[in-house]
Amino acid sequence: MRGNLFAVAVDLVVLTVRDGELCVLLLERTAKPFAGEAALPGGFVRPAEDLLDAATRELVTETGLEIGTHHLEQLASYAAPDRDPRGRVLTVGHLALVPDLPEPAAGGAGCAWHPVAKVDQLAFDHAAILADGVERARAKLEYTTLAAAFCPEEFTISQLRRVYEAVWGTLPDPRNFSRKVTTTPGFLVPTGERLNAGRGRPGQLFRRGPATSLHPPMLRGDE
Repeated sequence: MRGNLFAVAVDLVVLTVRDGELCVLLLERTAKPFAGEAALPGGFVRPAEDLLDAATRELVTETGLEIGTHHLEQLASYAAPDRDPRGRVLTVGHLALVPDLPEPAAGGAGCAWHPVAKVDQLAFDHAAILADGVERARAKLEYTTLAAAFCPEEFTISQLRRVYEAVWGTLPDPRNFSRKVTTTPGFLVPTGERLNAGRGRPGQLFRRGPATSLHPPMLRGDE
């Protein structure tokens, strides 16, 4: 990292919905700089490695969790001269949207899911990267079908609506929401089964369909 050379790293904003809250995967750093502080999973890219491979490797190494077929995309690049006390480090943020997964079982100490609303200080510029990731996820839910990425393989309309509520922080109108998601071609595919959750009529189960976009979009604040 001498002269004008950059080290290249990846950092991951891994989001899920747990107990009705939007949560992010964080770990406690065990080495300097920022030892003992919370941070996003990530690390340096190896010479023969592309960015997505590096992001996937770092997630498995530090948390024991695998992206598999879950949604993973590049978020943005961050290269402020003072973002890393060790020298010039350009990091490429990645956003992963996953269903509720088990607690991490490997890797960094203190690795766990944390409600986004309760996250305070993070190491490096990870608070800004997290904020960008959350806003990207909120926007994605407006014009794509990616809300289903937070759901299990089979889910009810109510479960899907709770994803929107958790990510947006607002409660979509139940009737308008149900009409929108069930009439958008290819958004949901009925399984023919129902989920018996106790009281009331069992909820119809759906799978995510082949559609990737919403036309027209379902905007935050729509009634």
